[in-house]
Amino acid sequence: MKAKNAVTTVLATAALGWLTRAAWGLPSQMGASRAKVRPYAATSPRYRDCQFHNTDPSSMMLPGSETGILKALITRGKAGRPRRPIPLATPLAPVEAADVAVTWYGHSSVLVEVDGYRVLADPVWSNRVSPSALLGPSRMHPTPVPLADLPVLDAIVISHDHYDHLDMATVQQLAATQKAPFVVPVGLGAHLRQWRVPEERIVELDWDESTTLGELTLTCTEARHFSGRGLVRNTTQWASWVLAGPSRKVFFGGDSGYTTRFADLGRRYGPFDLTLLPVGAYDTRWADIHMNPEEAVQTHADLNAGDATRGLLVPVHWATFNLAFHTWSEPIVRLLAAAQEAGTPVAVPMPGQRVDALKPAAQTPWWTALG
Repeated sequence: MKAKNAVTTVLATAALGWLTRAAWGLPSQMGASRAKVRPYAATSPRYRDCQFHNTDPSSMMLPGSETGILKALITRGKAGRPRRPIPLATPLAPVEAADVAVTWYGHSSVLVEVDGYRVLADPVWSNRVSPSALLGPSRMHPTPVPLADLPVLDAIVISHDHYDHLDMATVQQLAATQKAPFVVPVGLGAHLRQWRVPEERIVELDWDESTTLGELTLTCTEARHFSGRGLVRNTTQWASWVLAGPSRKVFFGGDSGYTTRFADLGRRYGPFDLTLLPVGAYDTRWADIHMNPEEAVQTHADLNAGDATRGLLVPVHWATFNLAFHTWSEPIVRLLAAAQEAGTPVAVPMPGQRVDALKPAAQTPWWTALG
């Protein structure tokens, strides 16, 4: 009996220790409280009833689909994961930034070059996209380059506050190693203040508001999504971004469902030399807030005044974290089929690879053997 009690005690102690480690740092990771966000969020005309809202009526999830999603999570096994290790390219950083280029680090983390400026968007370097270091979706490939090895940045742009787009550890390291401002949707700056990013380095913008850095203009634009780092949703704004130099323009989609509002953005801010659009983590049960690959091709056309053949489309929001139920490479297979039919130029870099949008190299189908 004593031995049994001892084993029970050891197991209980181990379980408690694991739970403690899993919960360690949760309050900090979740960012600012609703009360701390509200004074900034309340300045927006799109903030009402203590929440931000999409222009188009949108549902995070189809009513009644929760049970099916839970079952799919339990039974999916290795679905959504590659059969082989994901290859990494060696990141290249020319001394001078290009007219228009992008380096994809995985998921939605990109380094954009436009008219000699460098903008880092949605940087996530942590192993998990979760408030816990032990629970939540984990990285399916390493980061291609240490944060400390990034070139000098002109701006750091965030699309919204979900963990796969806003990462506390990455933000804190960038705050320590770079001098660039953080340009974010309205309300999200409260999280950065909570993490001790200096006030003078935080620029908060609402949809259709801009800030200028030299000859670079960054404009916060509409997206169809939601926000939230805990149980409370939509206390901060979500956004796409227009990155415009004197000659070239780039559109960063962040994370969004399809909306005809993109055509409005195209008329107002386009056309674009490069679009970076989400193609993964889609599902019919949450179609309002995540576009599928075919919709990404349509969005590219919408942003270019209906001309699907103009500019270059580079897919993001796929390959790095398993956040849905489609197979690993399905987003690219579907994207390329839709792009071929529409005549849309597409480049699919491997993590770490740099693409010059004006002189893209011949495409190597590096993803086909991975499943």
